[in-house]
Amino acid sequence: MLIDTHVHLNADQFADDVDDVIRRAQEAGIDKMIVVGFDTKTINLAMELIETYPFLYAAVGWHPVDAVDFDDDKLAWLEELTRHPKVVAVGETGLDYYWDKSPHDVQKEAFRKQIALAKKMKLPLIIHDREAHEDITAILREEEAAEAGGIMHCFQGDEEMAKACLDMNFYISFGGPVTFKNAKLPKEVAKIVPDDRLLIETDAPYLAPHPYRGKRNEPAYVRLVAEQLAELRGITYEELAAQTTKNAETLFRL
Repeated sequence: MLIDTHVHLNADQFADDVDDVIRRAQEAGIDKMIVVGFDTKTINLAMELIETYPFLYAAVGWHPVDAVDFDDDKLAWLEELTRHPKVVAVGETGLDYYWDKSPHDVQKEAFRKQIALAKKMKLPLIIHDREAHEDITAILREEEAAEAGGIMHCFQGDEEMAKACLDMNFYISFGGPVTFKNAKLPKEVAKIVPDDRLLIETDAPYLAPHPYRGKRNEPAYVRLVAEQLAELRGITYEELAAQTTKNAETLFRL
């Protein structure tokens, strides 16, 4: 039994066959999935999916790439949605300096507001961090995000950043990139995360693990992430699966 803690079944890439994708995930032993909504369209689709499938849950937030579109009305909408019993996190939110489609100060403001929302609603955060390690860490500290805790999604930072996030009550989640042959840093970090702070994800349809790199990712492939982490940590697949499932159930109160 596995839990995919970050999947975009609400993405356009799954529009034609989402039911089949979900069926394949179940056949692969994926017991639960967290569907992440990050703008108006994907949030609405995530809410539809969790009403349809009992084993799907949602996270709702506003992506930093689209922070220019975030306003107080959308913040109030997110707060309303977080009252739904199957909405289990705020996010994904954070900073993205790679695509750089929203000014940094606008991204930071949207990020801070969503941290405050998570604290208010007593929900964990799902953090998106792309080429913004220092600012992410600083804002999490300044906003006392440890009160909410959450997930460093598809972690790409170094060991020092991982330890800083662990100290702030965050879990470290790994996806497809940890399986890439040239992914030296994620592989090293994956070895030092405490057992009770480790999570797995796909970020499907993005970042498919080896040997599917470059193709559409699916939640069924989270098993490949689990197998790689088990090998890196010197434990059995069954032990890794049991631990990460327990961690996800604890964090999201499933």
